[in-house]
Amino acid sequence: MPKITVLDMQGKEVEVIDLPESIFGIEPNQDVMHDVVVNYLANRRQGTQSALTRAEVSGGGKKPWRQKGTGHARQGSIRAPQWRHGGIVFAPKPRDYSYVLNKKVKRLALKSAFSSKFLGNNIIVLDNIKLEEYKTKTMINILQNIKAEGKSLIVLPEVNNMIIKSSNNIPGVKTSQINNLNVYDILNAKNLVILKDSISKIEEVYA
Repeated sequence: MPKITVLDMQGKEVEVIDLPESIFGIEPNQDVMHDVVVNYLANRRQGTQSALTRAEVSGGGKKPWRQKGTGHARQGSIRAPQWRHGGIVFAPKPRDYSYVLNKKVKRLALKSAFSSKFLGNNIIVLDNIKLEEYKTKTMINILQNIKAEGKSLIVLPEVNNMIIKSSNNIPGVKTSQINNLNVYDILNAKNLVILKDSISKIEEVYA
């Protein structure tokens, strides 16, 4: 059973707890994590790119010069792709890049992401975060105390606007609730900061 030390907001050790082995103690599946990250990025693509083909650009209804006898190569339209201001060959058009992955694949990828962070000693468990006011500086001090500087993902058991808004302006720091976790954010973060109350909910949702 994986064990981890719980810290308080001052960075002092409070206790040692067990982490669910089915989530934090498996062999990370690199291929599955890669597939899920690619899927996540594809689903985020807007797909709004567009360019005009030769049939859509204006002009070009008349043959620019006669077929033979001019010394020029034969041309049928000034809007052919080889002409300046001509149409684009195989022009990109708006499309939907999203696709669906199997739920079991997504679940395995999340477990693999959690386990890879644990194996890399990049998980920090906090007993609690108590803020009396919306204060970015206070949140920065807490992250410094627990040595979670740089890219960090703070996993909350539920929506906490005080923590979320106090973290919003810190470069590289993101917050997420249990149900909104994704493999990309977990792997993209250097440190995974998990509130102690989130552990049981992670096990409940993803085990």
